[in-house]
Amino acid sequence: MTNDSYQNINQLWAYVFTETLKRLGLTCAVICPGSRSTPLAVAFAQQVPDIEAISILDERSAAFFALGVAKATGRPVAIVCTSGTAGANFYPAVIEAQESRVPLLLLTTDRPPELRECHSGQTIDQVKLYGNYPNWQAELALPVAEIGMLAYLRQTLIHSWHRAQVPTPGPVHLNIPFRDPLAPIPDGVDLSYLLSQFHPEEFFAGLTKTSLLSTPHSPILQEWSQSQRGLIIAGVAQPQQPQEYCRAIAKLSQTLKWPVLAEGLSPVRNYADLNPYLISTYDLILRNQQLAKHLAPDMIIQVGDMPTSKELRSWIDYHQPRCWVIDPSDENLDPLHGRTTHLRMRVEDLGDGRDEGDEGVGGDEGEKPVSEYLQLWCDVEAKVRANVNETFSKMKDLVECKAAWLISQVLPQGTPLFIANSMPVRDVEFFWKPNNLGVRSHFNRGANGIDGTLSTALGIAHRHQSSVMLTGDLALLHDTNGFLIRNKFVGHLTIILINNNGGGIFEMLPIAKFDPPFEEFFGTPQDIDFAQLCATYGVQHELVTSWQQLQQRLNPLPTQGIRVLELRTNRKTDAKWRQDNIKMFAVDIQTIT
Repeated sequence: MTNDSYQNINQLWAYVFTETLKRLGLTCAVICPGSRSTPLAVAFAQQVPDIEAISILDERSAAFFALGVAKATGRPVAIVCTSGTAGANFYPAVIEAQESRVPLLLLTTDRPPELRECHSGQTIDQVKLYGNYPNWQAELALPVAEIGMLAYLRQTLIHSWHRAQVPTPGPVHLNIPFRDPLAPIPDGVDLSYLLSQFHPEEFFAGLTKTSLLSTPHSPILQEWSQSQRGLIIAGVAQPQQPQEYCRAIAKLSQTLKWPVLAEGLSPVRNYADLNPYLISTYDLILRNQQLAKHLAPDMIIQVGDMPTSKELRSWIDYHQPRCWVIDPSDENLDPLHGRTTHLRMRVEDLGDGRDEGDEGVGGDEGEKPVSEYLQLWCDVEAKVRANVNETFSKMKDLVECKAAWLISQVLPQGTPLFIANSMPVRDVEFFWKPNNLGVRSHFNRGANGIDGTLSTALGIAHRHQSSVMLTGDLALLHDTNGFLIRNKFVGHLTIILINNNGGGIFEMLPIAKFDPPFEEFFGTPQDIDFAQLCATYGVQHELVTSWQQLQQRLNPLPTQGIRVLELRTNRKTDAKWRQDNIKMFAVDIQTIT
């Protein structure tokens, strides 16, 4: 854009805004339609193709789509809306971004101060709209035709970009007021003097797409190496370099000779060959009280967030082992409030435990031998895993929990997979079989809500490898506006829809025994014909009636479009199967006292 092409100060202001973000590394902006946001919408459109500008109608869906893109890329995504309640619809995604540490730039445009609190229309109080959830938030000054104010805008955006990523990724909110005219038409202000001072290459010099992470010092591992009853918990995590992450955990495990209890939402289960001491059935094992007692640890290293399993959490809480949490964030990741030390670092930067003057774990004494404790974990894992595999391989009926077990073995290499909350995420933890497929699992486990499920999955799949989503019917119905993204969506998403006509997770709770009011207020069946729903949005639909059919549809995957594979199950039957079988996989395994 040349100096003589600016029609008003809003246009120049918006150019500096988008150009700064482009040079910092922004590659995607989601734009929701509206009037007050016109200057930014036009400026982002002019940055194409350096910044992909995607127009999405529904603000809540748009925010979750941006969240999905940011999850998949690890880079901040900008999302723009007009004034009024438009920005309020971002709120659920803002909460999820904060809780799951995803970088977002929330750009809410606003009316100028003189049009607030006077019933001017489409005006609410947008300052600190999201409370304490943003990493940082500010209201920008009104656009001013002065070079110092353009520099203020540039530096505020640089700070916003950094605060979205360091020290912990999360959302940043900028409230951006504009006066009329909003379109690129003359505003009567003579910009010639300002433009004579404004030289873009000089003004933007020094803006680079640099890494914001530094490498911490490696801690001493000697205290860990003394324990014969230590274990590593590979918790909920979505690292950008999953193989490097898994190698680091495997190296730590093999150095200490500790088992790795890998959550289904950890990439560790999808790079199984890297770790010979991988334990995937811990939730099932710990339901055997004798085994749980014999496997009690005295030390734990937790990498990332604590797994979902209530059995695991209760077991750790009861035994109160010494615990270390390895995670680079500045957050408290110990929901059990145990004897915990937080190591603010990445597990990849742990090193080999050698500090100056220290020979490291094991020193020159040779490799640490396999302990009885580790051997017991490995033996029990092998038996329980065999029981699970045998049970599901023989299962012909469409019982919903088999879906997680099946897809863990059949997806194409490296498939991005979004796992919805409620029962799908629990079935993955219970039954996801270790594999070497490098599946890239994604999820919204920050606030654990069902809102934005479809939109997040579409954001993850956009311009990436053909992707898959595993969801229940209520989570999909809660976000059907996400299908409105279909005309902007580039790539493919297969949705595995477990339709049990209601909230299956509530069947596992004590309230399920009280009907009424259970079915109306908790089960909440919606009685939706998903074939007709998909037809309305122009989305492909197929009813799956066998496990063999599902397997055939998942490999290979299509390369374009959105497809729903619907499996109809019985909610009551699914719940009874879990109640009858989950506790039985490890029931007959005995230990030597």
